[in-house]
Amino acid sequence: MESGMDTATEKKKTTKSRSKKPAYSKEQYLEWYELMFRIRKFEERALMMYGQQKIRGFCHVYIGQEAVAAGMESAIRKEDAIVTAYRQHGTALGRGCDTNACMAELYGKKTGIVKGKGGSMHFFSAEHRYFGGNGIVGAQIPIGTGIAFAEKYKGTDNLCVTMFGDGAARQGALHESFNMAMAWKIPVLYIVENNGYAMGTSVERTSNVTELYKMGLAYDMPSEVVDGMSPEAVHEAVSRAAEHIRAGNGPYYLEIRTYRYKGHSVSDPAKYRTKEEVQQYKDRDPIKITEQTILDHKIATAEELKEIENKIKEEIKEAVKFAEESEFPDASALWEENYVQADYPFIKD
Repeated sequence: MESGMDTATEKKKTTKSRSKKPAYSKEQYLEWYELMFRIRKFEERALMMYGQQKIRGFCHVYIGQEAVAAGMESAIRKEDAIVTAYRQHGTALGRGCDTNACMAELYGKKTGIVKGKGGSMHFFSAEHRYFGGNGIVGAQIPIGTGIAFAEKYKGTDNLCVTMFGDGAARQGALHESFNMAMAWKIPVLYIVENNGYAMGTSVERTSNVTELYKMGLAYDMPSEVVDGMSPEAVHEAVSRAAEHIRAGNGPYYLEIRTYRYKGHSVSDPAKYRTKEEVQQYKDRDPIKITEQTILDHKIATAEELKEIENKIKEEIKEAVKFAEESEFPDASALWEENYVQADYPFIKD
């Protein structure tokens, strides 16, 4: 069963775009390549360590979807917030979260990004304006809307990128959030990472509305489809959306059509799709295509790319070493940091 975008059409578009002069600087292409390669190698090692039972619990990898994180990050500011679902290691790395801390969190160690208490699904970093990693399907949609409302309340021009999958697009909280965001012109960018299969059921089997961007049109929300296998396409779409939002026009909605090469989680053999379909998307692999663009246009040499790859491989190797040598948290840590003393300057004693 074919799911998501018309792969033949999109492949033709990608080939055509490669023949044109690159639209971005050498620094930008190398930044995209480095981040996507880092995410890919991190996730591959996470799968390996899970197979060795070093990592336990749920684990959902981002392999195949790297262009979404790369193109998005280059189009927004570090002051902007991001909230997403549980397939989120790549998004956290894109935010600049420490590789060691992310790997240690998968191991459940106290040196992890949330001190071993969150695991694969619940990364969090206030420093990086990264608010998860949320395990409940669709729960992050109203959370992200609320974060964006706080920015509007404070009078900033920051936005909140609120990401969810095609499965979560069926949650009622999405419609409540869309309605509120449009009514109050909340600065939120909604992104559905449509990889076609949710937890294993294709979009075609869950709704007669298979073009998910159309869900925003019911609220007069600007909405569009994006090729999620291209960091350039993601960057351009997110840039347009961010400009619209920062101008005070309210929310924007992007359906980014992407693909996960692996199953929903490590326990999913993904037998609901054909090998031919998976290969069609691998033929459009964002890392390989970006590498070819770089080489074809002499943006960098093969030796320069190899240097980046070797650096990242060593980084991931060191992250595993760091995680394995770190200690597990004490049992008493269960009682720590569950609450925080809030400061409400508008409430007087």
